[in-house]
Amino acid sequence: MTARGTQEVDTGVPASEVAGTPLPLGGDGTAEALETMELAAVLELVGAHAAGPLGAARVRARRPTDDVAWIRQELARVGEVAGLFRRGDALAAEPVPDVGLALARLRVEGSVLDGRELLDIGRALAAAGLVHADLSRVAESAPRAAALLRPIPDGAVVRRLELSLDADGTLLDTASPRLAAARREVQAARERLVRRLEAILRGLDAGAGSHDAAVTVRNGRYVIPVRRDSRARPGGIVHDESGSAGTLFVEPAETIELGNALREATVAEEREELRVLRDLTGLLRPIRLLIRDAYEMCIAVDDLVARARWAVAAAGEVPEVAAAPAPLAIRNGRHPLLFAGTEPVVPFDLELNAEERTLLVSGPNTGGKTVLLKAVALACVLAQSGILPPVGAESALPVFGRFYADIGDRQSIAASLSTFSAHVSLLRRILHEADDATLVLLDEVGSGTDPAEGGALAAATLAALTRRGTLTLATTHLGALKHLATQMPGVVNASLEFDGATLRPTYRLRKGVPGRSYGLAIARRLGIDDEVLADAERRVPAGERALDELLASVEARARTLETAQTELAALRAETESLAAQLAADAEAQTARAVELARRERDTERRAREQARAFLLDARERVEEALGRAREAADDERARAARRLLEERVKAEGEALAALEEGAGPAASDPAGAVARVEVGGQVRVGAGPVGEVVEIRADGRLVVLAGAMRMVVEPQHVVPLRGREDRRAAEAVARDAARATGGRGDEVVEAALEIDLRGMTGDEAVAATVAAIDAAVLAANPFLRIIHGMGTGVLRERVHGAVRGDRRVANFALAPRNQGGAGVTIVEFTA
Repeated sequence: MTARGTQEVDTGVPASEVAGTPLPLGGDGTAEALETMELAAVLELVGAHAAGPLGAARVRARRPTDDVAWIRQELARVGEVAGLFRRGDALAAEPVPDVGLALARLRVEGSVLDGRELLDIGRALAAAGLVHADLSRVAESAPRAAALLRPIPDGAVVRRLELSLDADGTLLDTASPRLAAARREVQAARERLVRRLEAILRGLDAGAGSHDAAVTVRNGRYVIPVRRDSRARPGGIVHDESGSAGTLFVEPAETIELGNALREATVAEEREELRVLRDLTGLLRPIRLLIRDAYEMCIAVDDLVARARWAVAAAGEVPEVAAAPAPLAIRNGRHPLLFAGTEPVVPFDLELNAEERTLLVSGPNTGGKTVLLKAVALACVLAQSGILPPVGAESALPVFGRFYADIGDRQSIAASLSTFSAHVSLLRRILHEADDATLVLLDEVGSGTDPAEGGALAAATLAALTRRGTLTLATTHLGALKHLATQMPGVVNASLEFDGATLRPTYRLRKGVPGRSYGLAIARRLGIDDEVLADAERRVPAGERALDELLASVEARARTLETAQTELAALRAETESLAAQLAADAEAQTARAVELARRERDTERRAREQARAFLLDARERVEEALGRAREAADDERARAARRLLEERVKAEGEALAALEEGAGPAASDPAGAVARVEVGGQVRVGAGPVGEVVEIRADGRLVVLAGAMRMVVEPQHVVPLRGREDRRAAEAVARDAARATGGRGDEVVEAALEIDLRGMTGDEAVAATVAAIDAAVLAANPFLRIIHGMGTGVLRERVHGAVRGDRRVANFALAPRNQGGAGVTIVEFTA
């Protein structure tokens, strides 16, 4: 987006709106509180992420406001750009020189900018082009940041400035043909003058000048050095003398005209330079507002990128904000200045609901109580300044209209105020001005005077602030104040944990429990005499000792509970990991079951096709054998064979008809199909082995025992036989038929997809398994289901041992839970 034109164009958006903020919070109390919180030092850390000094200055100038809508917009914008950085993307921020004065001069008609000012504007416009392009690039993914886009002047303006100025702001010869010609004339005039002066200098007597004398310049005129006492010095104008007055710098009379010609050429050059500068200034004046907005856009983006980089470095997330009074919730909060140190930062969590207005933090010195107060306040101040504070997700911060902080020694010798008097003076202001939209920090409230009176004043002050809804964060060592939470609704105790064994702070915040001071314990560690300490312990009031013992008990119980919670969390994490693993296994098993079902359907389809082919072939051979049997001798065996063959032809015809219709008897009438056979009956499976029916399952499938192999088959795949003699006769006829047709007499038959080993011994199970694998491989079946039951697991291990070493087995595993689980092993074969 560019703009052209010769008239001054206003974008309609004030430059202040591009980068400015609403009016900051006023009041001396707030200004003092921000200073006490060390806001300036934090802003220095944030500003260090800026690309240029103007962006850093914009960050340092930020102050909190109570404009909730603006705060939400700014925090969302920073969070948006921080998200870009976290995703590995970036938003370009370019440093720009300060052109504020140059833009102000452009407003004055007739003014002419010098080369340095024009150079700075050109650099600012070049930076604006880069920033504009990058904002446009991220407009879809970062629309809030893209709202900073402003029109920029046409690129021809930047190119004109680049062709006219060098890196120092000096006009180039390419700025104007007349300027180039004028400079050539100056050079030629200078060379003529210098050659003539050098000739004169060489023609002087040896005593008139030194051997190393050279042409030089004095007062803007080219001269030669000659000795004052030389009688042979040339006539002319003396422009200067040496420090010893022994040498004069003379412009010979014969070179005066040459010098004048050089001066005239130089004036012409300067006049042309001024004209070029005036033209360049005139080029910029009509687009002054465009330049101003582009310049402000660069600073605003640098400010935004600096805040986003800080947010990424500090792991800051966008908090919810609402006008105070409102609940306060800080997750994973940290003091921003601690990031500059080398020690690890211990985060804290703090939550105060709408009814909890005063947080009273107690505990030993060096425990971090004051740091906690400042960290909470700075989180709110930074958010209200449009900067993401170092807090985690799901944090919520009130927007305050005033801040007060009574921290540190406020003694003033000039004002004749003691420390306590200074504290009381500030308390008076706080009690006079604080309301429910005020945040107050009180460090060691009630200290500096008699503990009883100081505690009473502190308690009254906290009660008054609590009643009016002021959010107050206070620290104390006074035992009397620790009871205030039990007496005053809205007051909450808190402490920062202290390791009683090592007497070192852990900096972990514990809400709802006051802290112990550990004063005597620390004194003992530092070497105070035991007798003195024993006397001191006796002097501690009974109530204070009882409270200290109670707090010690609470701390011990809290540590025990925390240990238990840590262990529970570890167990929960382990359980979740196992659950996830089981879910993944279940998903894999489900996928495997689906694949097996598909392969089973494919196998059944191929089996039907293969059975049909077998039946057609068997019918042809049986009919051929029947024809030969009719020609045989008319003995009893021939008559029996003829009868059996005729029955077999009929059965094969029926089976073939069923296959051609696309469904066996079980498909259309399972009960009828099963009714043709009975347990103990003899059947032929397909066109192959003859076996005994040992079980008829509820789903209609038959369990057939053929030698050592137990098969589960569909009823449409079997042909019932009437007895053992029939079976022997049928087998003999089949062998005779095979021999008659040149076959082997042991046709390849369809192998069962499942065998049942339950009730077998280990050796029997192994033999049946090997036989079933042989049959399945010969039939090109993709898998075999082996039912071995759960029991003691011995049969399962024997089966696994048998299939583990078989190279034809690609994989074997227990079946999914809904297909038999640990009682069934599924064997898959190599292709």
